[in-house]
Amino acid sequence: MQTLIKGAHLLDPGNIDGKKGIFIKDHLIEAIVDPDDIETKTYIETRSDTKIIDAKGMIVVPGLIDIHVHLREPGQEYKETIKSGLLASARGGFTGVCSMPNTNPVNDNRQVTKFIINRSKELGLSKVYPTGAITRGSLGNTLAEIYDMQKAGIVAVTDDGKPIENANMMRRAMEYCKGLNIPVFVHAEELSLVDGGAMNEGSFSTFWGVKGIPNAAESIMVARDIALCELTGASVHFCHVSTKESVEAIRQAKKRKINITCETAPHYFTLTDADVKDYDTNFKMNPPLRSEEDRLAIICGLSDGTIDLIASDHAPHSVVEKDVEFDMAAFGIIGLETSLPLSLKLFHDKFLTLEELINKMSKNPAKIIGINNDIKPGNLADLTIIDPDVAYEINPESFKSKSKNSPFSGMKVKGRVFLTMVNGKVVYLNGK
Repeated sequence: MQTLIKGAHLLDPGNIDGKKGIFIKDHLIEAIVDPDDIETKTYIETRSDTKIIDAKGMIVVPGLIDIHVHLREPGQEYKETIKSGLLASARGGFTGVCSMPNTNPVNDNRQVTKFIINRSKELGLSKVYPTGAITRGSLGNTLAEIYDMQKAGIVAVTDDGKPIENANMMRRAMEYCKGLNIPVFVHAEELSLVDGGAMNEGSFSTFWGVKGIPNAAESIMVARDIALCELTGASVHFCHVSTKESVEAIRQAKKRKINITCETAPHYFTLTDADVKDYDTNFKMNPPLRSEEDRLAIICGLSDGTIDLIASDHAPHSVVEKDVEFDMAAFGIIGLETSLPLSLKLFHDKFLTLEELINKMSKNPAKIIGINNDIKPGNLADLTIIDPDVAYEINPESFKSKSKNSPFSGMKVKGRVFLTMVNGKVVYLNGK
């Protein structure tokens, strides 16, 4: 079976930028041709079984990759399953996602890693690139079986929402991971400064009578782990950067050629603590929504290249965990199915070029986890087709995710996924 994608603009940053046709045979990209040559290529003359996908007016890009996703399985299937999470991934345009290890049991050993990988392969949807815990049980006390997990298929290590408070433990983890050539994903949070806070510390937390979390809770740990990265020479990636101080610290560290990368999430360049109203727990996440000054600093960091990529931090929760008092509610929101349209606003508002945006949502995440997703003959056909100009209103009830905890319900956006293809197979097509 052969597939032809025609009529689209093909954008693979640093590789291809122009109107091209793509022939796909089985799992692989077979050929990339100019539009005028599609009908004349001898290798298709006798193929009557060619499936044609007309993508006129759309953009074909290397499959999007989200390196910060909570799939919840095993152990928390009432929030999300690997299947529902990957259906949401496909609808969001993601051909691959990095699953966080905070499952039950924690992904701190080969067995859990293999379960996640095997289950995702059985489904044949978006690919899963698991991350493993840095410490056993993510308790911060003893290094996990990182080497065994790497052999089983993890692409990075992190204790995710549990920061490693002991600096020497983090140092040893970085040294060990440097030897294995595997990146360390950092959740930067000084828990003593969090101290039971539930939103950003500022005038709005005072107004609502909610205990706040200061910017320093994040930026102090960013500074510490920059220093440890410089000491060890490890590859360190900072998750969900949210403050102006963190952005500046990372900017200066990069000038010193320290081996760090970082991500932010769409909610940090779209919303602020001013949007937290009526104790709506769908606006409660960790790190919390920050000030307008922080939001603008995040956009600046994206524009000047300080922030390498955009990840959703997709964190599904059930109604049981969200429909409670604000202080008691779980941190986190879903994001796989809103990440692209929210990020496209950076393009429409001219903060990023389309090439820069695709780098941050596809090429740079692929580089960090060691994936080659170039669009070229012989490579796997992992592709996303984007309709950049269609306008609509976000409706969480239409989401594939099992949970609906989104703060973006009713928001008007422009741009959506038309098709997601994984290994040459269409896993999402125009609403289906």
